[in-house]
Amino acid sequence: MNLVNVDTGAMYRCVALKALRNEIGITEVQKLEEMLEEIVIEIKREGDNQIIFLDGENVSTQIRTSEVDNCVAKFAALACVRNKVTPLQRKIGETQNVIMEGRDIGTTVFPNADVKIYLDASMEARAKRRYKQNQEKGIEISYEDVLENIKQRHKLETEREISPLVQAKDAIYIDSSNMTIEQVVDKVIEIIEQKRK
Repeated sequence: MNLVNVDTGAMYRCVALKALRNEIGITEVQKLEEMLEEIVIEIKREGDNQIIFLDGENVSTQIRTSEVDNCVAKFAALACVRNKVTPLQRKIGETQNVIMEGRDIGTTVFPNADVKIYLDASMEARAKRRYKQNQEKGIEISYEDVLENIKQRHKLETEREISPLVQAKDAIYIDSSNMTIEQVVDKVIEIIEQKRK
């Protein structure tokens, strides 16, 4: 469909990874703001793969570790972080036709998007998918830990004050818990094609 896929979660994961590397905690706002002034996040495609660069380094694997999983939602809830990342997301979306995935894309980043889809799945389905993804990438973390991380993150994201995870009023709801990737893709393409007409 000639749409560029933008995984906005990876952008927040880059922020969390850089903060961890620099030993900056979520309460150290001034240090975080200084770090955010110089951060460079790029999302590039290499064949079928999306490669995430942080300050010129390929961190596609490092941003998926349990260490980052455990803190990304806390960093993503901070105003200074969102104030940095949201304009980056808008800039990407304004220069090309994109499919942008993220917790607040339809409500905050692009409230006037042409198509909004609220793609959902049960906690267990999400954990099974992430666990399998991690295994394929050689990331060692138990299913139980993945499930617990997902539950904690969901709680943080739905209860945070700034840009909480909510379904936009005009978003089309899809529960993908019992769907294959191919079924989800077909459904999304169908929705986009209907809107394009």
